[in-house]
Amino acid sequence: MAVSNVVLVHGAFADGSCWNRVIPLLAGRGLNPVAVQNPLSSLADDVVAAHRVIDQQDGPVLLVGHSWGGAVITEAGNHPKVAGLVYIAAGAPDSGQSFGDWWAGYEPAPGAAEIKPYGDGYVALTREGVLKDFVQDIDEADAEVVHATQGPLATRCFGDTISTAAWRSKPSWYIVAEDDRTIPPAVERDSAVRLGATTLSLDSGHVPMLSQPERVADFVAQAAAELKAQ
Repeated sequence: MAVSNVVLVHGAFADGSCWNRVIPLLAGRGLNPVAVQNPLSSLADDVVAAHRVIDQQDGPVLLVGHSWGGAVITEAGNHPKVAGLVYIAAGAPDSGQSFGDWWAGYEPAPGAAEIKPYGDGYVALTREGVLKDFVQDIDEADAEVVHATQGPLATRCFGDTISTAAWRSKPSWYIVAEDDRTIPPAVERDSAVRLGATTLSLDSGHVPMLSQPERVADFVAQAAAELKAQ
């Protein structure tokens, strides 16, 4: 069956609006994109939110995750409707690993220092972190909106573990953000290799969906087309 449903899963310090520039481009390519709104309260809670959207789709799904959303799709991708996974500068833990385990041992990116407490049990990015390390390659006015609409992340998310990594049984694609100042590009490159993913490297910051939406939409559409051919 053809894959036309694209479910988009945002990461930490973001919300569903981070896909605003990609959604119309995907729709223009004949796909049916829909964004999940993650509560960012735990891996389990975010997986429930993703499954709720996947359940509503008529037919198979290409599941796309950004940043922390990569951990979410790694778990949520075990849903029987999910045909493939696209990681965009995203975490890709293995079975039994957490997001924290996934990037342990790598030199922290500059943006890590700008993650600050945001109430009891949550963290958020400072304004400086958003403008200089998260979306440093978009207009400042747009970056200010990203800062104002960010979703704080429960600190427990870094330790929540994957049961079974969906990428071990389903085809994967990966976009490496070579100028990423939030997640080390080295861990992204290594993950793409470990997944055996079809890979695209972009000279972009952490959120290429906002800085290079055409390239991202083309890559996601390519993944959907390749799934149709299987």
